[in-house]
Amino acid sequence: MSLHEASFRVKHDCPYREISERHPALTIREWYLNDCQVLEIVSPEAPTDDLLEEIGELGTILHESIDESGLHVVTQSCLCSLEDSLIERFEEYNCLYQPPTIHRQGWEHYTVIAFDETDARALLRELEGDRDIDVLSKTAITDQEIPHSMLAPVDRLFDEITERQLAALRLALESGYYEQPRKTTLRELADVTSVARSTYEEHLRKAENKLLTNAGEFLRLVTATSSNPLRVDQAGTAEQWAD
Repeated sequence: MSLHEASFRVKHDCPYREISERHPALTIREWYLNDCQVLEIVSPEAPTDDLLEEIGELGTILHESIDESGLHVVTQSCLCSLEDSLIERFEEYNCLYQPPTIHRQGWEHYTVIAFDETDARALLRELEGDRDIDVLSKTAITDQEIPHSMLAPVDRLFDEITERQLAALRLALESGYYEQPRKTTLRELADVTSVARSTYEEHLRKAENKLLTNAGEFLRLVTATSSNPLRVDQAGTAEQWAD
């Protein structure tokens, strides 16, 4: 099975793209994390007062450094409405978005992975209908390892997992529950949290189920190019294909 990677840039109504257009030396990288956006803003040039003012309006500044190497700022801002967003369109065409979005010189740069070349072609044709788009590359990924740069977005992996479920999962992981042999039991973990064993187990199982469900598309991506995919025989035993 072949995967297909497409990289392209578009001009879209977006304040980050517009800032990059007004300041050509600037590069803005954008990640979606839960209910916020994290932006990394880098420029090799000393920033002007106008640029610093614009950056200050983007959101809460988490880190800022200005020295002889230029400007480096990390900000957190409220998540803009994703209604009819490009990322939603990617999903409609079964294309996996690869963060971050990069804003540079008035363009938004995206990379997506498609499981079928026709999906990638259909997505690009649809985007060409209502915006400027420049396709930078289209590459088939066949019989090779998935690049390490294709990392699963954290917010997608932990989507819809509650704080209590996350806490239960972290406690189990850090206490050696998933090691072989296990270093603790559900009852011992529950005693640490001062909740009933059944309550703790419910939080843990729900967290596990949601995490595996969210990771499903990335599991499919990894196994799609595996040189030794698994098969299941009629007896239900998984085994590797013979070379």
